[in-house]
Amino acid sequence: MKKHWKDEPDEHDYPAAFDYLTLIAPDAVAAGLVRELKEAELTRRKAKDILRASKLRLLPEDNAHVEKDLEKVKDGKALSPVLLVRGHGHPGFETADDLVVADGYHRVCASYHLDENTDIPCKLI
Repeated sequence: MKKHWKDEPDEHDYPAAFDYLTLIAPDAVAAGLVRELKEAELTRRKAKDILRASKLRLLPEDNAHVEKDLEKVKDGKALSPVLLVRGHGHPGFETADDLVVADGYHRVCASYHLDENTDIPCKLI
């Protein structure tokens, strides 16, 4: 399968992650997490493992956003890596020990539909 991932997240992914994180953590904590994400090294994880660890359900291929990402890949466009936060180990971050997909849920689902075992580039803190 042709490579369908960029080497770095798009710049607009970080404000999107901040917006999501402020729903589950105070603004100052979310801002700190985004700073950590920007500095984190890229790692790779499988779509099936990201979904399992985050306890998110797999969205269907006909979900509008998943469909859009699948179409991008079909057109030869690369997807942005996902931004992940472990739910523990961050002061003020009041979540369970689950993995939080701060940005990229639809991209994870699209990648799962392409091949659940493909390694997805992600920034993980």
